[in-house]
Amino acid sequence: MSQWPDTRILDLLGIELPIIQAPMAGATGSAMVIEASNAGGLGSMPAAMLSVEQLREELTIIGQHSQRPFNVNFFCHQPPVADELRARQWKQLLEPYYRELGVDVEAPTPVSNRAPFDAAACAVVEEFRPKVVSFHFGLPEKSLLDRVKATGAKVLSSATTVDEAIWLQQHGCDAIIAMGYEAGGHRGMFLSEDLSSQVGTLALVPQVVDAVSVPVIAAGGIGDARGIAAAFALGASAVQLGTAYLFTPQAKVSASHYRALRTAKDSDTAITNIFTGRPARGIINRVMRELGPICPQAPAFPLAGGALLPLRAQGEADFSNLWAGQAVHLGIELPTGELTRRLAAQALTLITRR
Repeated sequence: MSQWPDTRILDLLGIELPIIQAPMAGATGSAMVIEASNAGGLGSMPAAMLSVEQLREELTIIGQHSQRPFNVNFFCHQPPVADELRARQWKQLLEPYYRELGVDVEAPTPVSNRAPFDAAACAVVEEFRPKVVSFHFGLPEKSLLDRVKATGAKVLSSATTVDEAIWLQQHGCDAIIAMGYEAGGHRGMFLSEDLSSQVGTLALVPQVVDAVSVPVIAAGGIGDARGIAAAFALGASAVQLGTAYLFTPQAKVSASHYRALRTAKDSDTAITNIFTGRPARGIINRVMRELGPICPQAPAFPLAGGALLPLRAQGEADFSNLWAGQAVHLGIELPTGELTRRLAAQALTLITRR
């Protein structure tokens, strides 16, 4: 008999601990997913930056090393319409950095891409049949979602407002990730582009819990057992943690990103659109300070990053996205599996003590 006060996520997903390792594109690979799932939580494999062949390889590795449930996460944004003028203006804005670093500004701009969920990705889901499939930026079109659900997968997606949570439930989500403003990485917002109306975790979670009947997973600013216990007190059935897992040896972060994580304070992150064209929270660096975190000239998601790639090659920390949430200072260095088990045990002690 589970001691957790709400076992709906445990029962729904077939996991032992109500802790979901967030899917962090670029930072998460099969090694992290395997450890998180084998520890009893839910490991999450991000697919947005992988080709179909790369995703298939990662899922094969996971299946070879774990028989536990895991999640595969996809972006479901609409591909942007090409805007040559905006792309040219963006590169002109970055030109002083090119000249400073000795990079040829006339060279073709590299492509920076995050692939939306499509028929090819759906075929991989049908082939591997993961227990859980999650989406960011809403949900895919109904025909694709129906195919996913036909595999038996439970479907999750992120909501940053109550309206988004209600929409997700109405369109077939089995559980909803209530993503507070404190969260690192890309905002899951999809019904609005107004950053000024985004809601913090403490206010968002109970209102989402009251508005929907499916289980709610709290995310954003949760970095230790106290945050997990608080999420349950707010009515959440589980938590999703991302930044906490960036400190594990399984995280695929650069040396400069790791150094920034180790030294960042709570006030050292900001929401920015510079690196991809879509709002995301990361540790403030040079390009964010000098251009402003939100830059109107940045091309639409995910095209903004292309012109930054040559600069990253010369000055990585200054021109790379250093994704992290506001609880970054709470991070501790432990392997993924040990971190998952420790956080769960400490949180359960706090919850059952009351």
